[in-house]
Amino acid sequence: MGLTLALSTALLWGFLAIALKLLLGGMDAFTITWYRMTSAALLLGGYQLYRRRLPSLGGIGLSGWGLLLVALLGLVGNYVLFVLALDYVPPATAQLVIQLAPILFLLGSLAIFRESFSGRQWVGLVILIGGLLLFFNERLVELMRLTGREAAGVMLVVVAAIVWAAYALAQKQLLVRLSSVNILLLIYIGAAILLAPFARPSSVLALTRFQTALLVFGIVNTLAAYGCFAEALVHWEASRVSAVIALTPLITIAAVYVILAVRPETDIGERLGTLGLAGAALIVAGSVMTALGKAATKAEPMVLE
Repeated sequence: MGLTLALSTALLWGFLAIALKLLLGGMDAFTITWYRMTSAALLLGGYQLYRRRLPSLGGIGLSGWGLLLVALLGLVGNYVLFVLALDYVPPATAQLVIQLAPILFLLGSLAIFRESFSGRQWVGLVILIGGLLLFFNERLVELMRLTGREAAGVMLVVVAAIVWAAYALAQKQLLVRLSSVNILLLIYIGAAILLAPFARPSSVLALTRFQTALLVFGIVNTLAAYGCFAEALVHWEASRVSAVIALTPLITIAAVYVILAVRPETDIGERLGTLGLAGAALIVAGSVMTALGKAATKAEPMVLE
């Protein structure tokens, strides 16, 4: 059951980047994220109201509000920056670079919470970095000079990974005061309010049927992927779930190959060369090794875009 749920999460997140990339043709990143966050707030809020488990904010204190603000800005920033990046780089590239997010979270836990980092995890980190260098082998100079659209897109994903790590670290500390579900509910509500001035809800009227279906998929994905992830952690060790989730970029790459075989004119990037595929394999291997570097433990779930 844990494996099935973890694979479901990986599949949902693997197709999400492609769906968002295609949706950008009819709706901007801020409006897409506003629809996702607002819908998630309404659905999750209704669910918590039905269960009579709405958050109680009386005892979280000033520091709790500060952490909640960091978590809000971190997750909103992650969602928006990731979608913005898809206007510059293919979905497969974005999914591979975003693998830095859980690594940065682990390093942040090492620095802030004094957690240990095993030798295997350090090796996994080195492999992941080596995989990134190999994946971008032909474009390293451009990326180092921060020139061109791809460099801009990669930088947006890197920043998205950094702010997600900030969100995850804040949520980890908030878990002593609120449940993970209520933390997300508060973030979704805050995000809906924060993004409202930048969103153009009426643009949904100009979407094609296909684009509307993509938007609905993005909305459902926001809660469905998290729900599978959270339930997977109930049935399986967190490190093993994380290792399966690390396969997400491979699912995205496979989906891109299938789509391009059926519809070659689709604007979702090109097929990777041999070195690019080798780099992608190393990135995933490094992520899996880092996730499995410690003894398996249970953990509260977190959401990664």
